[in-house]
Amino acid sequence: MALDDEIEGKLDQVKGKVKEEVGKTTGDRSTEAGGYMDQAKGKGKEALGDAKDALEKGKEAITNR
Repeated sequence: MALDDEIEGKLDQVKGKVKEEVGKTTGDRSTEAGGYMDQAKGKGKEALGDAKDALEKGKEAITNR
């Protein structure tokens, strides 16, 4: 489901931001980098959910002609 992808994406972004800040605070570059990666993964999932929504709307528009 598209909404699931969007929610998972937001959660990954929040988790990534927390990891990034923890890494910055502790000076742990590996944790900080992992946070950036989680944020990127979350943005990708969110974009996937948006794309699925757009496809579903297009499908409905064609079907309802």
